[in-house]
Amino acid sequence: MTYFPETFRPLHEGWTLTAAALPQDAPVDPAALAAGVPAAVPGEAHLDLHRAGLIEDPFDGDNEAAQQWIGDTAWRFATTFEWTDDGAARHDLVALGLDTVAAVEVNGVEVGRTQNMFRSYRWDVREHLREGSNTLAVVFAAPVPEAAARAERDGALPHTNHHAYNQLRKMACSFGWDWGIDVAGAGIWKPIGLDSWSEARIASVRPLVDVVENADGGRDGVLTVHLEIERAADEGDVEVLLVVAGPDGRPLETSATVPAGETSIAIVSDVPDVRRWWPVGHGDQPLYDVTIEMSRAAWRGRVGFRTVELDTAPDPSGAPFDIRVNGELVLVRGANWIPDHAFLTAIDRDRYARRVDDALEANVNLLRVWGGGIYESDDLYELADERGLLMWQDFLFACAAYSEDDPLRSEVEAEVRENVTRLSPHPSLILWNGNNENTWGSVDWSWAHRLDGRGWGDAYYNGLIPEVLSELDPTRPYSPASPYSFGDYRYPNDERYGSMHIWDVWNRVDYSVYADYRPRFVAEFGFQAPPAWSTLAEVVHDEPMYPFGHQMLVHQKANQGNAKLERGWQGHLPDPESIEDWHWTTQLNQAHAIRFGVEHFRSLTPHNTGTVLWQLNDNWPVVSWAAVDFAEHRKPLWHALRDMYAPRLATLQPRPSEQAFADAWEGTVPEFDTLALVLVNDTGEDYEGAFTVTRESFDGTELAKTVLRAAVPARGATTVTVPAEVAAFGDPAAEAVVAVADDGAFAPAFRYGAEVVAQRLDPSPLRVEAAAVDSAGTGSAVELRLTATSLARDVFCHADTVDPLARADGGMITLRAGQTAVIRVQTPAGADPDAFADALRCANDLLK
Repeated sequence: MTYFPETFRPLHEGWTLTAAALPQDAPVDPAALAAGVPAAVPGEAHLDLHRAGLIEDPFDGDNEAAQQWIGDTAWRFATTFEWTDDGAARHDLVALGLDTVAAVEVNGVEVGRTQNMFRSYRWDVREHLREGSNTLAVVFAAPVPEAAARAERDGALPHTNHHAYNQLRKMACSFGWDWGIDVAGAGIWKPIGLDSWSEARIASVRPLVDVVENADGGRDGVLTVHLEIERAADEGDVEVLLVVAGPDGRPLETSATVPAGETSIAIVSDVPDVRRWWPVGHGDQPLYDVTIEMSRAAWRGRVGFRTVELDTAPDPSGAPFDIRVNGELVLVRGANWIPDHAFLTAIDRDRYARRVDDALEANVNLLRVWGGGIYESDDLYELADERGLLMWQDFLFACAAYSEDDPLRSEVEAEVRENVTRLSPHPSLILWNGNNENTWGSVDWSWAHRLDGRGWGDAYYNGLIPEVLSELDPTRPYSPASPYSFGDYRYPNDERYGSMHIWDVWNRVDYSVYADYRPRFVAEFGFQAPPAWSTLAEVVHDEPMYPFGHQMLVHQKANQGNAKLERGWQGHLPDPESIEDWHWTTQLNQAHAIRFGVEHFRSLTPHNTGTVLWQLNDNWPVVSWAAVDFAEHRKPLWHALRDMYAPRLATLQPRPSEQAFADAWEGTVPEFDTLALVLVNDTGEDYEGAFTVTRESFDGTELAKTVLRAAVPARGATTVTVPAEVAAFGDPAAEAVVAVADDGAFAPAFRYGAEVVAQRLDPSPLRVEAAAVDSAGTGSAVELRLTATSLARDVFCHADTVDPLARADGGMITLRAGQTAVIRVQTPAGADPDAFADALRCANDLLK
């Protein structure tokens, strides 16, 4: 947790921004900057310039290109503050986050330099302060030329994208990514202030937990608090009190002494009959308050008692990637997380909370914090702690080689130590990961001839980082990389071992290729689509709007991205005839591609124990892999994800018959010649029930039917063969096989004989009744009552096309002939119900 002692005085007022060195071609009047632009602290230069009216919205149109000069500018932030000597022994200037290479001045005297936005800095500035008015200034080097200059000075190293982001300990995606805007800038992005203290201060607190069985057969918690202090002078012993209070409020107190001359201590508190913390879907999330009191200082945080393991031991199929919490296997239904805004200081706790809602309501149980972003905020981790959302944190190395030499090595060690300590209290954090794709890249991305014998970062991933974790946090498992195969001389992205990334789908091949894989755990895979229409139209102003228009491609960062979207729907959906159809086609195809992949991967349970979709969120308005766009609209993918990530999943999958196994040559894959109902039960209770499986025409005519009984163990899966007379399509273009749980415990599973483009779907299969309804004081609402006259595939309401603030509670609904459903739209008052009816789309209408 970010520690703010009572002696800390924020210095956040009265800041101004000026250009310390402005490029000659900068399209801004130097005089407008000379007097100083009001600056917010914490904040960032781009945001200050926008508020001052000196630049347009960086996200709009092609402003990204017009504003590249900002990353080529050295910026100076300055303020004045009053100070009076209160007799404290130390007066430290504390900067919790400076982005990135900076010189810090107090009253015109340089007191420190920084090289790393991922760590804090502290300087004793007592001798530089004066009674009354003081000045504080932070001068930032221009990040883009600084990165290029270091590459020139120290030797360039392989990286993706166009800037040498791997030369700086700065957020990699601020330099642009294949979904991210290039807005590398500068700023005081975390609090800065004075800490005036005497005697001793709390330097860090690292509370680590364990759970042990007791003599009565129950479980006790063991809390070991590692305390580091700094002394103003060696004035003798320091008394410390540790207080632990559980959900019942009863405190446990433990006293300890830091002897004279020493600066660290480990204090152990035994918590009898502890209540364990569980992931969502596995149990409750009790949290225990922890307080450290010492001299005039105090630290407060929370912990949850649980154990975590990562099992990668070899088995007959290779090696798994099994995450266990409290000894119980977690079947991961995950999503990758990127910074939720390109400008980090624009993210507040409420925005984090809405993203956590997006994750949990889509049945996501794990977020992987990707290594090109940041060590995430305590706000996000605290919300995850409270709600049982598991967190996987990458160390910040992504898609590049990194120098293993000083000064970078020293900065890496400092940031690793600080962030491991900061995040150690959070029970939601269950896995550390060394890098994103660097180990894979060292093998597959032709680095060898470009490294000229230099290290590429492996000394961090298999040396420094695990050594620091062994010292500071041995309670959590560690993976050196993602993907990673956990064995010498193994290909890093081998589907048989550990974690893998699947990117040939999207980049080169049809999404049906997902079915060719039998991975143990998929840590990245995804497919693109545009954001909601209103999100796109707000920033793309091409006339006419066109998939390959200039501004559209500004908001499509993937190489040949919109061409890949076009290739991706071929054979699945008809070619769109308007920009509106293009938008719906690509969104629908994204949902179909991911549904196909996830249902296949989950059908391999327990051989496969997890999928982590790329990606949950966006950091600006962009065509991307996200399920939730930057304006917080839930794309069709999100609604499909909610269904495919349901704890109980029924899916109809091709499988080989016994005869196919018998006929296959040794070592070959048998032909998938039967259809099976695969049931995945990711709940804590065994299931037994009956399923009615019907082959029917789109108008509802029953062609064949059977009832299958199935038993599925808790956290397990089972497969039941569908009889051939039900599974075999007579007219593939006009029939579907549907499996329905008689007790409704599983959502219906559909299997089609043809893709949408080849189906004889009724293009207008719905009757719609639209009406305004009361909304319990939360604003007005519209109910859309749908009745299917024929099979209606993937009904979705593009509510934002009526009003960008409108939100529909359901989407990607498939109705059989005669079925009904209701979509409720939360909308500003006075909206026309019929307009939302007109905003309905389904797969069928693409065949018009």
